[in-house]
Amino acid sequence: MDLKAVKMETPEGCNLILGQSHFIKTVEDLYEAMTTSTPTVKFGLAFCESSGDRLVRVEGNDEGLKEAAAGNALRLGCGHSFVILMRDAFPINVLNQIKVVPEVCTIYAATANPLEVVVAETEQGRGILGVIDGHPPLGVEDEEAVRWRKEILRKFGYKT
Repeated sequence: MDLKAVKMETPEGCNLILGQSHFIKTVEDLYEAMTTSTPTVKFGLAFCESSGDRLVRVEGNDEGLKEAAAGNALRLGCGHSFVILMRDAFPINVLNQIKVVPEVCTIYAATANPLEVVVAETEQGRGILGVIDGHPPLGVEDEEAVRWRKEILRKFGYKT
């Protein structure tokens, strides 16, 4: 078995959601979850089929994000994994709808941070072991950092 770290490429101003599902129906159901959760979201999604034709299946409403999601999925190459790249919304706006899609098994990450995926490769194929989301902490927040955190949540409209 070989271990690899696969770097995901996230376009400027986008968030990435990485998950695992179990059926080709995932593509259409994730598309519906995205479009019905937030009307302003621009996104591309790609799903790695792990049997049959073993294609990367692609949907979305933004051609550039569809292409970028497909590139990430091809680099990742892990069966039944999916990548969603989104703009003009945050993962918090869509995660609950994605989690209730019947085919979705796991969400590994939802982030705008640099993301690396730890992948195991065997003779059969590749699988996701985990993710490295962002960078390690540099310390513990002080009073000024607490104030900033509370202000930004209110600025984004998540707290009043």
